[in-house]
Amino acid sequence: MIYLRLIAESFRFAWQALRSNLLRTILSLLGVTIGIFAIISVFTLVDSLERNVRDSMSFIGDKVIYVQKWPWSFDGNRPWWKYFQWPQPNMREYRLLERNLTNDAGTAIFADKGNNTFKQGSNSFSNAGIIGVTYDYNKVTEIPVEDGRYFIPQEVTAARNVVIIGKEMATALFPHTEPLGQEIKVAGQKLVVIGVMEKQGESMFGAPNFDQMGVVPYGTFAKMFDVGPNGIGSTIAVKGREEDVGLLELEYEIRGLMRNIRGLRPRDEDNFALNRPEMIMQAIGGFFQVVGLAGWVIGGFAILVGGFGIANIMFVSVKERTNIIGIQKSLGAKNYFILFQFLFESVFLSLIGGGIGILLVFLLTLIPQDMMKVSLSVGNIILGLGVSAVIGMLSGIIPAVLASNLDPVIAIRSK
Repeated sequence: MIYLRLIAESFRFAWQALRSNLLRTILSLLGVTIGIFAIISVFTLVDSLERNVRDSMSFIGDKVIYVQKWPWSFDGNRPWWKYFQWPQPNMREYRLLERNLTNDAGTAIFADKGNNTFKQGSNSFSNAGIIGVTYDYNKVTEIPVEDGRYFIPQEVTAARNVVIIGKEMATALFPHTEPLGQEIKVAGQKLVVIGVMEKQGESMFGAPNFDQMGVVPYGTFAKMFDVGPNGIGSTIAVKGREEDVGLLELEYEIRGLMRNIRGLRPRDEDNFALNRPEMIMQAIGGFFQVVGLAGWVIGGFAILVGGFGIANIMFVSVKERTNIIGIQKSLGAKNYFILFQFLFESVFLSLIGGGIGILLVFLLTLIPQDMMKVSLSVGNIILGLGVSAVIGMLSGIIPAVLASNLDPVIAIRSK
């Protein structure tokens, strides 16, 4: 009961301090507000950016290894011109990998081309991408079909002229009719629409936007475009198993099979690249760390100023209430009661400043964004309130100790 009374009195004194000199209190809390706003806004932007980057990269799949000609990060010890001599992955290599791999959860080959025009009657959709895939591509990465269906094995094997289109493309080509079963034309080929994908939204960092893409069987793509060593390159994608931590077993197996398929001797270097999505995340992970550190530095200076402001309020509060402290101690109040009273007051004031900073961040997240959805997480709210509480305790500890150690007789005589 005594602790509840202590908290209630601390809140009452803190509220009185706020009301007695509102302008002084607001100016003192401004530092904490700006500091928490700077830190939490940066962390919110970083978290939202990282989440949107991961969502934008979902098209390359999770736990996937890509066999390609070009590596995503170049080896500084290898001459750049050697990469030009590497052959492109082809259908023969894909079939041998698919037949012999034992640690995979799905293997596919695909090729893509941008800047195409899809036509349907008098309607057209320009600057669209098209990707040709084998049947297991939906095991490697997600193809979210909203209407219609995905390919069946016979359609892929026979290279039939069927296509799954994005939501934006479907709206543009079929504004008033149902697209399923309708014919569209691209690169001189007529394709029958068998599916429409869910709306994905804009992607970041140049990731393919499936809303503006068409997906066709790999053989159909090869009929439409020049696929091969002198044309459009292909990529073999291999999905790893959940139990293969780090995909180490799968990577070793792919490397061994590819070296055997291409007839490389033990001392020969690899002439293919095994790329993984983790490479991209590692590359941008350092950027997120630097931005987060900058947020701590900028916000730290503002919080430091705010901490001094709260300490100033507490020193003034101790001086103004010295007589009351003397009366409380003469009536039997213990030192810890006085100490906690001022500490609670300091923390309460700091939490008000931090809460305002978090509220400002939340209001910013309500501004609609086309490219990136920004949201304030519970973790960042807890972090902001936690930092505010710590600042309040550090700012109020010295004034609280001074107040608790006052001599009651001298304190009562003060004015």
